Amino acid sequence: MKSREIRLVRHFTGPVKPEYFELAEADIPAPGPGEVQVRNAFLSVDPYMRGRMIGIRTYVDPFQPGQVMDGGAVGQVTQSNADGFAPGDWVLSMHGWREAYTAPAAGLMKIDANLLPAQAYLGLAGMTGLTAYAGLKRMIGLKEGETLWMSAAAGAVGSAGVQFAKAMGAHVVATAGGADKTAFCREIGADAVVDYKAVSDLAGAVREAAKPLGGVDAYFENVGGDHLQAALDVIKPFGRIAACGMIARYNDDTPMPGPTNLTQIVGKKLTIRGFIVTDHFDLQREFIGDLSRWMIAGQVQMRDTVYDGIARAPEAFMGLFTGANTGKMLVRL
Repeated sequence: MKSREIRLVRHFTGPVKPEYFELAEADIPAPGPGEVQVRNAFLSVDPYMRGRMIGIRTYVDPFQPGQVMDGGAVGQVTQSNADGFAPGDWVLSMHGWREAYTAPAAGLMKIDANLLPAQAYLGLAGMTGLTAYAGLKRMIGLKEGETLWMSAAAGAVGSAGVQFAKAMGAHVVATAGGADKTAFCREIGADAVVDYKAVSDLAGAVREAAKPLGGVDAYFENVGGDHLQAALDVIKPFGRIAACGMIARYNDDTPMPGPTNLTQIVGKKLTIRGFIVTDHFDLQREFIGDLSRWMIAGQVQMRDTVYDGIARAPEAFMGLFTGANTGKMLVRL
């Protein structure tokens, strides 16, 4: 069996370009003892992958030139040589950016595609949703009646966070770029929405939007740059900030100056907590319980942006940095 896959050509800094990736073909062996063969159906592309393309270890090893890219994927077993796995079973893996693979079954997670669409386990019911949940519940400790500012609110983590915060009884000020994305934020329940592309004073616009809601108690950081600077100005004393990403900085060639108002951290007695979702898998059971309850109640909805075909995986990934996605960005095979 043969499979097409996307490989990294070389490590790089600066903007992501198509020439940094190549489409290749690989032979997929039959499964040995304890192994299964899987055909992927959906692949995930995520901002954290950008850091793995620089060639320096951060909290995860870098991708290696000439090797297939790894990432979240869901697919169906086509051959099995492992107990507990049968052809037709749906599995979640980190064997993404390829059409098919053979791997030890011990490293795969069986999922119920009858309970939720298979691709949901890459987004709202997967690490994307858990990231939003951990940020709100554990990093911020968001309380009923408080007001959250969610940055990148039309993105994967952001749109999950908007809906989760509303389900938890909080108010939400959402920031997103463009008319379509701000309309989506209203559709999923944000109390106030600011189009950051249409304002010259982001802090002033958010402050005005939050005024009827009692001001900003907490901020969920997905963007960095001018958003973090504005958040430090807008947030109330004793405010809490959960930082899971700063996509505005990922393609920088050289280090950029940080916020000029860091003294606000001291004066306002702020709490800022950076986090990586893999440190919070112990919340999984609680998360799925709350998510199921919220979905049954109609408080949470899914939205995906889907590119078709393995060859478009780099294009989908690059789209993360130009705002091409509303909700979760996926590649369908």
